[in-house]
Amino acid sequence: MTETETNTYDVVVLGAGPVGENVADRTRAAGLTTAVVESELVGGECSYWACMPSKALLRPVIARADARRVPGLSQSVQGPLDASAVLAHRDYYTSNWKDDGQVGWLDSIGAALYRGHGRLTGPRTVTVTGPDGGERVLTAGQAVAVCTGSRAALPGLPGLDAVKPWTSREATSSKTVPGRLIVIGGGVVATEMATVWQALGSQVTLLVRGKGLLPRMEPFAGELIAEALTEAGADVRMGTSLESVTRENGTVVAVTATGDRIEADEILFATGRAPRTDDIGLETIGLDPGSWLPVDDSLRVDGHDWLYAVGDVNHRALLTHQGKYQARIAGAAIAARAAGETLVAEPWGAHAATADHAAVPQVVFTDPEAAAVGLSLAEAEQAGHRVKAVDVDLSTVAGAGLYADGYQGRARMVVDVEAEILRGVTLVGPGVGELIHSATIAVAGQVPVSRLWHAVPSYPTISEVWLRLLEAYRDA
Repeated sequence: MTETETNTYDVVVLGAGPVGENVADRTRAAGLTTAVVESELVGGECSYWACMPSKALLRPVIARADARRVPGLSQSVQGPLDASAVLAHRDYYTSNWKDDGQVGWLDSIGAALYRGHGRLTGPRTVTVTGPDGGERVLTAGQAVAVCTGSRAALPGLPGLDAVKPWTSREATSSKTVPGRLIVIGGGVVATEMATVWQALGSQVTLLVRGKGLLPRMEPFAGELIAEALTEAGADVRMGTSLESVTRENGTVVAVTATGDRIEADEILFATGRAPRTDDIGLETIGLDPGSWLPVDDSLRVDGHDWLYAVGDVNHRALLTHQGKYQARIAGAAIAARAAGETLVAEPWGAHAATADHAAVPQVVFTDPEAAAVGLSLAEAEQAGHRVKAVDVDLSTVAGAGLYADGYQGRARMVVDVEAEILRGVTLVGPGVGELIHSATIAVAGQVPVSRLWHAVPSYPTISEVWLRLLEAYRDA
């Protein structure tokens, strides 16, 4: 009988995606010994099946769309995209699904990597089953951080497994362009992947159960993107639910609740996410397998003073950059507690993930782009704030007209009329993704409207929308 190897570290991190990597980076920087456990590729979902491949696919699509709106250039870019070159560009940015570089980075910070499936087997204890079936027990003197992320959630349609549907993973890693693609959903994955594959040559049918796209943003964001997808040739159907889906002789057959029959080569379900917590041993510490893990603002799991849940698993903000932000907070909190220091836990303190509540930024890389930070008008009102929303047509800004002929876009600023600070900002239009950080600083910094008048936008840039928004608020 082989003796099980046991190793002790200050911190054990479950999951080596961007979130786990950042927890490890912060705890190692604080001098804490750290082990990281990963069952797939170091770098996680973002590096290989989400952020990086999707944006690598989208960049040529958006660049061509922008170029087509520039006089003197538009006639040169009317042809189709080189799909094989776009896919090769995607493969480069995923390192061809090899994680050597990410492993080297973990080595460089002095974190120990354990490959295999990690499960909690009691308080402060993780047992790793390696690829060879051998087991190693890791004990954590200070903390275990669960950073296992989320996976695509599929609906309970009968026979769905036999259809072999796409999820976000297949949509971002496909080696070929399907002739016809059905996309189910109206969120970020659905809209971005509909944009990509329509531009690469697929005939896309987008089925949306709700009334519009991007329901968590201001309504005008989804409206403008739906119009653009339709103009690009996609068939966008709102208020449509799926009754059944089968694959017949290789062809996907989807039937809607109204009896419409749609045929395609592939079908993508972009219908939400579920936590990767179903098989990590939560039952051994009194928690429910497969559940989201509620945490306080230091990312510590409720009722467990040694357990942290960072990133998607806590269901606070399912975005890579927000998970990395949480990781920085969690790493600092773990280090402070290990040193016996008092946490700076008040809002916006060093050990409080306050931005999760008040200043979450997001960019949707469609054509046009949509970007938002903080609260929408409806969310601000529901939260009890006295607010006023002001809107500006982005085409009225000089920089927008220079950016593209026929520029179409819209901006909204949600102002707390009592505190005179911004609660949220939404921008929709070509190139607005690079504008959202200025809005994030204004929202997170709670910059008074009176001070924003002194933040002078350079002329002629699209950033002059800030001046137009302030003028609209003044004159409202």
